[in-house]
Amino acid sequence: EVQLVESGGGLVQTGGSLRLSCVASGFAFDDYAIAWVRQAPGKDREGISCIHNTDGRTHYVDSVKGRFTISSDNAKKTVYLQMNSLKPDDTAVYYCAADRWLCNGGVGLWYSDWGRGTQVTVSS
Repeated sequence: EVQLVESGGGLVQTGGSLRLSCVASGFAFDDYAIAWVRQAPGKDREGISCIHNTDGRTHYVDSVKGRFTISSDNAKKTVYLQMNSLKPDDTAVYYCAADRWLCNGGVGLWYSDWGRGTQVTVSS
């Protein structure tokens, strides 16, 4: 059974930092892409970053470039999202998602497996 479990969300002030973690199990982690997708209240889901574990390639949406960094620890089957210089517009539920074939040329959105999400709230 595929499982993706997010943690690390919380309440932070504008300009602050958080590090999200996604622990994966039940699939061949080294062969998959892992993405972070967020959904703000009243808005569509937005793929913000991904990493493909076969070769380490990464993609970011423009709104987080230079502020967020995605990384993967294959030994721990964990993907991290370091979020710096947070803004109120970053407030959302952040989901971890996995797929063997995505994270090619962009983050994408139609991942096959999803975690339950972790709430990130940035106060002004």
